[in-house]
Amino acid sequence: MRLIRELFNSRTMLINLSKNDFKNKYSGSALGIVWGFVPPIMTILIYWFIFNIGFRIVPVEGVPYLLWLVSGLVPWFFFSESIVSATNSFTEYSYLVKKVVFKVSIIPLVKIISALFIHLFFIWILMYIFLLHGYIPSLFNLQLLYYTGCLIFLIIGISLVTATINVFFKDVSQIVVVILQFGVWLAPIMWNPTIFSDKWIKILKLNPLYYIIQGYRDSLIYNISIYERLDEGIYFWCIAIGIFILGAFLFKKLKPHFADLL
Repeated sequence: MRLIRELFNSRTMLINLSKNDFKNKYSGSALGIVWGFVPPIMTILIYWFIFNIGFRIVPVEGVPYLLWLVSGLVPWFFFSESIVSATNSFTEYSYLVKKVVFKVSIIPLVKIISALFIHLFFIWILMYIFLLHGYIPSLFNLQLLYYTGCLIFLIIGISLVTATINVFFKDVSQIVVVILQFGVWLAPIMWNPTIFSDKWIKILKLNPLYYIIQGYRDSLIYNISIYERLDEGIYFWCIAIGIFILGAFLFKKLKPHFADLL
């Protein structure tokens, strides 16, 4: 609760630091902020070409594969970008960590909000693409706000764990990258869960990202309400809160040693 109060009380500073981080990330390059959009777009086009053109995958449950694919990739891009950048946040902002009066706990969140700016833009683009394909906006689209909030909370918890440990073991940042490269195939992004038996689906649902990615598709494609996945939602929040508590505990115990190591 102390950590949550720190984050809330420092919200103005948090927003300002996030804006500066977002600007500095692309400053000095010729294309500037365009580089924030090029890698995700190229990834989408590559996957679409491989699966839709190369493997000739048919529409998923009557939905064009491109729409089905991007609705899963957009939250994944935000998740992976936030986790990687937040993991290195204490090292990158070491000059702030060493300041006694600075609220160090907000530093990972600076990276997360910085990545959120790009994510919100992609959500807008995503809805525009669906509109071009004849999907009329509905009240179900508002559920994207809820699922984005779920994603942010999950990222905060994970990044508190990884960023804290990374101060002591620098290899953590590289391990996180490897896990993310493997993890993209464990979430229902490129494949349809219905191809598996009920036994495997239950195992795959243990991944908290399963709930979020399916939630994005529920909001954009299937028009399924949050309450129809209430059991999965309860499981997700138990896992997300547990990870957050673990991250807060590690941060509280190890924070006094940050300045010495950085």
